[in-house]
Amino acid sequence: QVQLVESGGGLVQAGGSLRLSCAGSGRTFSRAAMGWFRQATGKEREFVAAVSWVQGTYYAESVKGRFTISIDNAKNTMYLQMMSLKPEDTAVYYCAARHDGSYLSPISKEYDYWGQGTQVTVSS
Repeated sequence: QVQLVESGGGLVQAGGSLRLSCAGSGRTFSRAAMGWFRQATGKEREFVAAVSWVQGTYYAESVKGRFTISIDNAKNTMYLQMMSLKPEDTAVYYCAARHDGSYLSPISKEYDYWGQGTQVTVSS
């Protein structure tokens, strides 16, 4: 059984930083594509960033230059380093994984596994 567990969320002031982690178990993700999505209250889930060893990284325009996605295959863990946070970054952040690592998808339905989410709140 594949499991993804996020951690690292919390409350931070605008301009601050947080690092989210997504620990995977049940299989290795060295050939998979993994991503971060977020969902603010009353809004649809939106793509944040994706990564794979084959294709590299891919970011939503709204976070490009502020967020960095990475994978530590030895730990089977993905990270999202978030800097220069804004109140509009407030959301529940979800990590996701898909078997096919040949391309990086911004479409949530194309991911096979999901974590339970971690809340990020940015105060102004």
